[in-house]
Amino acid sequence: MGGEMTAATFKVLSALLSYPTEALTAEAPTLRRIVIDEGLVPAPVRDGLMGLIDQLAERDLYDLRERYVLLFDRTRSVSLHLFEHVHGEGRDRGQAMIDLLGVYERGGLYLEAKELPDHLPVFLEFLSTRPIGEAKALLAETVHILAALETRLRKRDSAYATVFAALQAIVGAPARPEDLDPLLAAEDDRHDDLEAMDAAWEAEAVTFGPQAAPGDCPNAAAMLRRINAPGEPVPSASGRRAD
Repeated sequence: MGGEMTAATFKVLSALLSYPTEALTAEAPTLRRIVIDEGLVPAPVRDGLMGLIDQLAERDLYDLRERYVLLFDRTRSVSLHLFEHVHGEGRDRGQAMIDLLGVYERGGLYLEAKELPDHLPVFLEFLSTRPIGEAKALLAETVHILAALETRLRKRDSAYATVFAALQAIVGAPARPEDLDPLLAAEDDRHDDLEAMDAAWEAEAVTFGPQAAPGDCPNAAAMLRRINAPGEPVPSASGRRAD
């Protein structure tokens, strides 16, 4: 791949990290086909990714949803909000999201009111609209976060770790220890410790921009509300392209 080509593989990975729905499980054959046909994910890593797709296609939907919520919505240390891992709930995160939102809008991606731009499925959908070289360069800026999340998910024997392995393989370069080590040194809360999770999530979600209201947060189910353009029916995040 080269030039101005884009990669739908990023949209597939976005869908795999979104809240499980019937639409997602029904599209499993399409997800497999795109990943295999584009060849952006190296074969050894791709095999693991196929295993996750198989699980999403075959397991009970309610079990899939429970697993997703416990992991990504109720466990801060594996949150899919990228800036949370480097900025926490501080002011720097809000400014970073404003800056990222500007990047999206200049690229023609406009988010719904309650979507946070640092949510990884949103970020990956944006990458699917960019030339492959630019997409890889943007993804490389998050490789230390991706590596930390993969490590924590593998400790939980979660098949979702394969998505983060695939993303790092696309980058093609490992995270620098000086960037990764502080993330791994942070507390790794347990997704089965409900009391600890409740305490961790007492703080309100960070908001930004003039339309933000206290407690605004993205609705996980909305991440698969929109279906891709005709000819590529891949479930994706709920951002919308400008005309």
